[in-house]
Amino acid sequence: MTDGTDRTVVSGNGERARSHTGTGPSSATLFALLWGALADLLGTAAAATLLRRAALRAAPRNPELAELGIVRDNLEYKYTLPASWNDGTKSTQHAIRHLIGELVPLLVELTGPIVVTRLAQIPELRACGIAFPQEERP
Repeated sequence: MTDGTDRTVVSGNGERARSHTGTGPSSATLFALLWGALADLLGTAAAATLLRRAALRAAPRNPELAELGIVRDNLEYKYTLPASWNDGTKSTQHAIRHLIGELVPLLVELTGPIVVTRLAQIPELRACGIAFPQEERP
């Protein structure tokens, strides 16, 4: 867009995502924050593995998650996101919500509440109403 209401966000991964200032952060921006936090806490290999597994679990309810790619390139992990994730509207955040919904039980099983508690403190995720329940789903 060229209307001046969006800004480009570059994650530590080198991915560019737009955050539309009028409607809140895009799913791409939220994913970059999630990726960064998980990579800082667990390392990139574990972050990649957990996010891939969560995406596979959530894909039947959100087919756009099939477009989420996380690959190893030499010693680094890189991700590609669905193009629709650059839209800053709430309607595009369903997939990221389902992704996080599948990620939480994996994290709780592996780390207890520690990582989930840290993710729940990310202000941008909280501002979007993305919750991180600490109990494992049945």
